[in-house]
Amino acid sequence: MWETSTRLLRLLSLLQTRRDWSGAELAERLEVTPRTVRRDIDRLRGLGYPVHATAGTAGYRLAAGADLPPLLLDDDEAVAVAMGLRTAASGSITGIEETSVRALAKLEQVLPSRLRHRINALQTMTVPMANTGPTVDPSTLTAIATACRDAVRLRFDYRSHDDTITTRTTEPHRLVHAGRRWYLIAWDVDRQDWRTYRVDRLTPRTPTGPRFIPRTPPDPDLSGYTSRAISTAAYRYQARITLHTNAKTAAERFAPTTATLEPIDDHHCTLRAGSNSLDELAIYVTTTGFDFQVHEPPELVAHIKTLATRLTRAANQTVL
Repeated sequence: MWETSTRLLRLLSLLQTRRDWSGAELAERLEVTPRTVRRDIDRLRGLGYPVHATAGTAGYRLAAGADLPPLLLDDDEAVAVAMGLRTAASGSITGIEETSVRALAKLEQVLPSRLRHRINALQTMTVPMANTGPTVDPSTLTAIATACRDAVRLRFDYRSHDDTITTRTTEPHRLVHAGRRWYLIAWDVDRQDWRTYRVDRLTPRTPTGPRFIPRTPPDPDLSGYTSRAISTAAYRYQARITLHTNAKTAAERFAPTTATLEPIDDHHCTLRAGSNSLDELAIYVTTTGFDFQVHEPPELVAHIKTLATRLTRAANQTVL
C-alpha cells in the first residue's frame, strides 16, 4: 500500500510538470507497466483529480478542476516558490503584490518549521532595491503564455518608443524575462520575420487567431538572441569591441539589456552594443575600466581616435 501511495504522488507530480503525457512515457518514468499507469490514473480520478485522456495520443492531461489540487514540492522547490512570492510583492507585474502576499500566507501556513527558518533567513539577509521599471499586467502575461503554449496566433496593439500605435499579428514563441522587463519573441506574420516586443508596450486583442505549426526559433539561445535584439540590432551604430578581460568579469559591468558578451579566451571577450550616438558608444566603453580595441563600425573607430587626440591635447596643455 505504501508503495502504491508513493507512486501515486510521483504520478501526480509528473502530471503537474507538463501539459501532456503519453501512457508509455509515464510508465517509463514510473518504471511500471502501462496497465498499472491506467489503474493509477483511475485512482487519481477517484480522489477527485481531473485527469483527462487526450484524443489521438493515448495520453493524459491534468485539467483545471473546481478546486486547485495540492502541489507537490520538495524542500528546495518550496523555498524557491516562497522567495519568488516575496520578491513578486515588489516585482514588475502590475497588481501582483496583494495576490502574492495572500498566496505566500497560505504557503507558509503549511511549511514545516525547518523551511520557514530557511526562508526567513534568506529574507532577513536580503535587501531589495526599489523597482522603477515598467510593470506588466498579469493577465497580459497569461494571455501571451497561453498563446505560446497552445500555438495560436496572437494579435495585439503595440506602442513603439515614439508612441506610435500599430496592430501586429504574430505567431508567439516564448516570453523572456530580463530583470525588470518582459519581452515576447514572435514571428510577425505581416513582416515575415522574427521580432522582439516589449510586453509592457502591447495590449492583446481577443479572440486569439487560428492555430499554427511552431517554427524553428531564430536562435537556440533565446536569451542571447533577445539581448542582441534589444541592445544592438535596433540601433544605427552597432559596435564590435574586444575587451581585455574575460566575459565573466565583464558581465559584472554590462547588463544583458545593454550589451552582449562573447568569450574569446581567459583574458579577452567580445562586446557588442548599439546606439544612435557615437559619443554615447565611446563614453560607454571608455568608462568601464577595461582596456579595449574597437573593430567596428568604422565611424566609431575614427570617432575614438579623434576623441583620444583631443583628450591628449587637453591633458598636455599648460595652465597659465
